[in-house]
Amino acid sequence: MVIGVPREIKNHEYRVGLLPVHAHVLREAGHRVLVQRNAGAGSGACDKDYREAGATVVGSAREVYARAGMIVKVKEPQAGEFRRLRPRQIVFTYFHFAASRALVEAVIESRIVAIAYETVQAADGSLPLLVPMSEIAGRMAVHEGAKYLEEPFKGRGLLLAGVPGVAPARVVVIGGGIVGANAAKMAAGLGADVTILDVSLPRLRYLDDVMPKNVTTLMSNAYNIRDAVRHADLLIGAVLVTGAKAPVLVSEALVKQMKRGAVIVDVAIDQGGSIATSRPTTHGAPTFIKHGVVHYCVTNMPGAVARTSTSALTNATFPYVLEIANKGWRRAVEENAVIRSGLNIVEGGVAFGKIAEQFRLPLRQS
Repeated sequence: MVIGVPREIKNHEYRVGLLPVHAHVLREAGHRVLVQRNAGAGSGACDKDYREAGATVVGSAREVYARAGMIVKVKEPQAGEFRRLRPRQIVFTYFHFAASRALVEAVIESRIVAIAYETVQAADGSLPLLVPMSEIAGRMAVHEGAKYLEEPFKGRGLLLAGVPGVAPARVVVIGGGIVGANAAKMAAGLGADVTILDVSLPRLRYLDDVMPKNVTTLMSNAYNIRDAVRHADLLIGAVLVTGAKAPVLVSEALVKQMKRGAVIVDVAIDQGGSIATSRPTTHGAPTFIKHGVVHYCVTNMPGAVARTSTSALTNATFPYVLEIANKGWRRAVEENAVIRSGLNIVEGGVAFGKIAEQFRLPLRQS
């Protein structure tokens, strides 16, 4: 199979779908790898590294898409890439279809085989291709939130940790999954007063057991969310429903009740966001202010730390890339239920139930 790795074109996206080491393994397995010029530069992989690993470096995305049977990338196809997609071409990437009807319609029209990282699910219910980026996004949420609490960014002018004689900032994390747990751990490590909310009592018991003493666990319900959010200096939205639009848990009316200069970091923005006032932003223009509250809603947060993110992501994705390349997508999904769970749209038909339900589209029968 010919595997293509285009350069990412999303705003300030520096990750890459495969590193030279993966090109080498694919070549050893009898496959060809095409890499667009400078695709890996932001992740520390130069064209020379890819060539030495046996890949062919080509000058344009057009050539990568035209020649490759499988495209391996990081972010969902952008509008400028839609026309390059070819029928029956496999595209393995983060799609986050729930956040964009336009993307759903473009992919249906293209008739590609869309296998989404974010819905690949293991037998134990975990999401192995989402976990590494969720870990990074959760940790970054605290870094960014702490920065935007500073006065020059229109924040409240607070140091997250406080100092002796001055109380630390209050951090509220909604969602106790991978993102939320990493955010709470980072905020607590910096000395903040942290509250984490989740709907699962077993998960709260686990978090209460492993978190430091400056983390309080709360059952997530409308009353507790309202009380916590009103007192928050930094609010982190970390809610995930696999493959579906994130539930909106903080209303605009509640945002209006937040402290002036408080900061919201909505990590769920990839799936539509869990805060009513959120809208997607970019690393080039990461924040906006609404109702006196600073909103940070960057849709590709881990892209800013591409060397770390690319290594973490490809550690997880590459075994599946190799299996799909070796077997072809049909045999791979027949023999591996984990890969099958990643099928979202197949040759013009929606194969993932939550996408069909959200956009009121017919569900493809296998």
